[in-house]
Amino acid sequence: MLPRGRFEPVPGEPRLRNVVGTLPGRRPGIVVGAHYDTLAAPPGFVGANNGAAGTAAVIEVARALRRSRRPPDAREVRFVLFDGEEPASGLPEQSADFYHSGLRGSRAYVASHPRRTKAMFLLDYIANKGLRLPREGTSSRPLWARLRAAARAVGAQRIFPPGSGDPVIDDHSPFLRAGVPAVDLIDWTYDGHSLSDRLDKLSRRNLDAVGETIVEAVQRMR
Repeated sequence: MLPRGRFEPVPGEPRLRNVVGTLPGRRPGIVVGAHYDTLAAPPGFVGANNGAAGTAAVIEVARALRRSRRPPDAREVRFVLFDGEEPASGLPEQSADFYHSGLRGSRAYVASHPRRTKAMFLLDYIANKGLRLPREGTSSRPLWARLRAAARAVGAQRIFPPGSGDPVIDDHSPFLRAGVPAVDLIDWTYDGHSLSDRLDKLSRRNLDAVGETIVEAVQRMR
């Protein structure tokens, strides 16, 4: 599924595992990530955009980069599917401190791999119809500028409008706290915490546009 893919434990959480794949290269490297867990409640939650779409995109970005010709000095690329993004208690709204009750996989990854990451791209709500991805309020501005340049190069600039949206605590947050530039791709207008998060709400075209943008952005980084 992922190049050199393997499970990584989440300390203190015996039921959780991150999935990590690697394209070898110069360090510090680049992380392309998404969370693959979904909400524990309500029963029957689908999670088409909130979990599944980002996971699918990371896998396809890995396949594309694996097939590409990479220069000898290319940076290492790590593809990380985080577990435990959602709090164990259930809905995120029930958590008084989402950073410490959720984000369990991403916090564990950052702690286990200090100084290994130069930049991080997080793919969260990225496939809904009408997708628009302004800069998430805490995302690194220079890295965001690079991403928008990549989007223009592949003809996907319509999805990445200028300006900034609301700040969101997400799996990129532990990277930011560790001093790593990171960007969170999330359309916060989408209702990702409901039973309506189904495949009929998604757009293959938008999912493809985000994936192509990430591939281009990673290939441009030196």
